Amino acid sequence: MKNIREPAVAGAFYPSNPDVLADDVRAYLSKAGKKPVEGEIIALISPHAGYPYSGQVAAYAYKLVEGMDFDDVVVIAPSHRLPFEGASVYHEGGFRTPLGVIPIDREMCNEIMAFDRRFQFIPEAHAGEHSLEVQLPFLQVSLKGYKLVPIVLMGGADYEMCESLGKAIFTSSRNRNCLIVASSDLTHSYDYHQVVAQDEILARHIDQFDIEGLTEDLRQDRCQACGEGPILSAMIAAKALGGNRGKVLNLTNSGDVTGDKRPGNYTVGYLAGVFYRAGTRQEKA
Repeated sequence: MKNIREPAVAGAFYPSNPDVLADDVRAYLSKAGKKPVEGEIIALISPHAGYPYSGQVAAYAYKLVEGMDFDDVVVIAPSHRLPFEGASVYHEGGFRTPLGVIPIDREMCNEIMAFDRRFQFIPEAHAGEHSLEVQLPFLQVSLKGYKLVPIVLMGGADYEMCESLGKAIFTSSRNRNCLIVASSDLTHSYDYHQVVAQDEILARHIDQFDIEGLTEDLRQDRCQACGEGPILSAMIAAKALGGNRGKVLNLTNSGDVTGDKRPGNYTVGYLAGVFYRAGTRQEKA
């Protein structure tokens, strides 16, 4: 297979040894309390820090879909390294992790890119980016037989951009059985209490599936998310696909994980969440 995106943060954000990595992910999943939802799962929110910090939180999201069957998984992640306009869609080949290669759904990627001229393939946006890569081992352990649609969205994308990407994902996924994953950490601050307060505001908007309220509070800096664009894009796509409920599955931060909540200690918030269509049943494959 040509155009394989090789792992950039294996051995740093997560183990590079495939056996250790698989065992770690399975351990996170086994410890995650499953919080079933009464409906069809459309989208997840998962954090993207190193696994010792946020892997257990991510497991609460992936536990919900463990063993399910999807044709495609669309992962939307923020760019930490490269400034560019729009979104970069890795549209051919595959993504490798220590657990193997996930093939790209070239057709779906091309449909998304055709929706808006700002959606294109920018290789440099994916080259060293960790926020998308760290989701993949969880997908590889939790699911089988799907294709990947990897999207890196410029950080701080405005609402109009998120709306366009959400509509593009909706349009391309209507006749496919898709899962959407928004990769995002939350508040970054040297004040533990500020992280807790701001992340609780964002969490309420997730629980209420409140796109407008979340957009306004992000704009007014009442809450933060380094993946605000991926979260809003996923919510917009999920709503268009019939989603009508949101649920926070786990909420914590790096201070809770390490136990270091001293003033001046750099703290990052982590959330696992789900958006779904209530009133329909979704069984395991």
